[in-house]
Amino acid sequence: MAIGSGTYASELRRELAARNHEWARGRAHVESIGGDPVIVYSPEGGCHGNFFEPAFKAIVARPDWSKRLNKVHAQGRALPRPVDDPKRKWRELDSCMSSDARLMNVFCTPGVAESAAVRRMLGIDEGGTPVFGWKAKVPLKSGLFDRTEVDMRWGDLLLEAKLTESDFQMRKAEIVEAYRDFDLVFDRELLPRVEVMIARRRAAAEMHEDFTQEWEDTSGLTVDETAAVAGEYQAGLVSAAEEKAPREVRYVGYQLIRNVLAAYAAGVSFCVIHDERRPDLREAWFEVMRAVRSAEMRTRLKVLTWQELAGVLPGCLRPFLEMKYGIAAAGRQSSPVGS
Repeated sequence: MAIGSGTYASELRRELAARNHEWARGRAHVESIGGDPVIVYSPEGGCHGNFFEPAFKAIVARPDWSKRLNKVHAQGRALPRPVDDPKRKWRELDSCMSSDARLMNVFCTPGVAESAAVRRMLGIDEGGTPVFGWKAKVPLKSGLFDRTEVDMRWGDLLLEAKLTESDFQMRKAEIVEAYRDFDLVFDRELLPRVEVMIARRRAAAEMHEDFTQEWEDTSGLTVDETAAVAGEYQAGLVSAAEEKAPREVRYVGYQLIRNVLAAYAAGVSFCVIHDERRPDLREAWFEVMRAVRSAEMRTRLKVLTWQELAGVLPGCLRPFLEMKYGIAAAGRQSSPVGS
């Protein structure tokens, strides 16, 4: 039986929560309330528990990188206050589940951007250093632009990094089809779409006129038989109401579609990098790639796992990635939690 994307995502979240429960010992942090608690770390003495120390030092030394640390955590108000600085607001990159933090942990570590092996794996020929949160300009049919944010740009490569996010989002067809190059780049009939009911699902008791009508004579039936007849009738009311409810078509994998269009407009390549424990994300990316019309454009679209990349990263970084994220080089099993 196929495993859903939500299952893959939740399993990875549980593993990361357990790994960071161990990693956080002796480091400034708090835990969210509830099952599978999320660990959020605070800066402490020039270090940060969510970051590989050499990477964090490189980040704070560069204003264009360190500004990324200021991005406020969307659910920060629901988290316990930092112990050392109760007035500090939680940042998105404080979370052990942050895909941006993992991205910067890797590509901000000294020696990674200079590595010929890393550049070969990503297909980067020219010089330069990674830019995080790069603002693309995706042309719209209206003549305006969608200034979408791409996780990273490095030379002629745009990169989208995923960790525990459940999917690549959905958007209604009118929004997606408003991009200028949409039909030039994609065969819309091949893109994954779903039809979504946009009205709230109503219970049978809310349909007063129909609900109060007699569904059939139940005299002579037992209480259980009467309940079964009533349940079948009410289920039919709900089903009939849902058939009449307004719906809208939405494209699945909106982030991927948008970033392919950003790469097309900029004349660059685009790569999705994900954890090998999330095969659902790879399949979602393949569904979008197969809808690209141009063979030349398809050659500019790539996919890579963190485990594949780990094999060419500096040796000093690998133990950190394995202990904190469970990422071991492809072909080698990561150490179990707590080992």
